[in-house]
Amino acid sequence: MVITNVSLLNFRNFNTLSLNLRENLNIFSGANAQGKTNLLESIYLCATGRSQRTSLLKELIQFGSDSAHIKLTVRAGAANRIDLHLRKNEKKGVAINGVAIKNIGDLFGVLYVVIFSPEDLNLIKSGPADRRRFMDMELCQLSKVYYYEIQQYVKALKQRNNLLKKIESAGGQLRDTLPVWDENLAAHGVKIIEHRKKFIESMSLLAGEKHAAITGGKEKLEIIYKPNVAAEDFAEKLAKNIRRDIQLGSSSIGVHKDDLLFLVNGSDGRVYGSQGQQRTAALSVKLAEIELIKKEKKLLPVLLLDDVMSELDESRQTYLVKKITEVQSLITCTGAEDFLKRAGSANTVFRVINGTIFNEGDRHGS
Repeated sequence: MVITNVSLLNFRNFNTLSLNLRENLNIFSGANAQGKTNLLESIYLCATGRSQRTSLLKELIQFGSDSAHIKLTVRAGAANRIDLHLRKNEKKGVAINGVAIKNIGDLFGVLYVVIFSPEDLNLIKSGPADRRRFMDMELCQLSKVYYYEIQQYVKALKQRNNLLKKIESAGGQLRDTLPVWDENLAAHGVKIIEHRKKFIESMSLLAGEKHAAITGGKEKLEIIYKPNVAAEDFAEKLAKNIRRDIQLGSSSIGVHKDDLLFLVNGSDGRVYGSQGQQRTAALSVKLAEIELIKKEKKLLPVLLLDDVMSELDESRQTYLVKKITEVQSLITCTGAEDFLKRAGSANTVFRVINGTIFNEGDRHGS
C-alpha cells in the first residue's frame, strides 16, 4: 500500500500543498512548529476519520478559513482517492473515489496506517485510556465489525449513564427501563471482549518476537489483556451493580474500563521496567502492528514516524530503520543527516518551512 500524492487546502498551517511521495522512505526535516506533524495528521485523519492530536476537528481548519480539504491518492493494486472536507460547525464530509460515504466505518481499510510518535513511547506507563485507545484504533482498521460493535457499545453506555442519573434524581423511578440498556450493553460488550482477546493474543506473539530480536534474546515481552469483567459474567455483574451505579450516576463495569499489562521478563513493565525497557516494548508493539496488518490483510500499511528517532538510542534507531525498508514510511525529524547515516540507500528528503514543503531530492545514506 502506497500513498502517491497528498493535497491539502487550508489545513493547519498549510495554505495549499500538492506533494508526490516516494514508495519507500520519505524524510521530512525542519525545525519544530513548521508543519511536519500536521502533514502526518492529515494522512492519519484520512485513514481513520480522526486526528491523533485533537477531538476538535475545527482546530484543523486554518485560522481565517471556513473549511479545509485533504485529498489522498492511495495505490493498493487499484488506485483509490480519499477526499475529506472539514467545515466549521458541521460534520466532516468524506468521499472515496468521488462517492460520499455516510458511515465513517466505510473509510477503514482504504488506507492502513501505523503511527509512531513520542507519546506512543509512553504506552506502557501511561493510563488505561491510552491503552484502550491503542486497541480500538488498531482493531477498527482491521475489522469493520469491531468498529460497529464499539460504536454501538458507546451509544448504549451513554444512554445507560443518562438513565442512571435520571433514576437517582427521580428517586428511583424509571428503574424498570434499565434492563433494556443492560442487555444492549452486555451484548456488544461481550463481542468487544472477544475481539480484544484475540487481537492481544496475536499482538503479544508478534511483539514478543520483535522484542527478543531487539534485545538479542535477553528480554521476553508478553502482553496480557485485562478485561474489567469476564464475558460470561458481564450481564450478571451489571445487574449486581445497579444500586451502586445509580448512586454514582455511571456504569462501574464494562469494556470501557479494560486495560493491558506489559510483562518484561515476567514483571510488570509499568512498575518495574526501566525507561529503556518501556521504550523497547513500545517499539516492539509498533513493529508488531505492521506485521499484524500484513498478516491479516495481505497488505503493508503506511508507517508514520513522527519525530520519534530522537527519542530512541542509537541501537534502537538502527534496528527500526532496518525493519521499515519494505513499507512506505513518512518520517519527520529536526535533522536528516543522522537518519541518513543509518538508512543505507537513496531516500527522498523534504524540507518543511512554515507550511511549505521543498523537495530536496534523493539523498544517500552512508
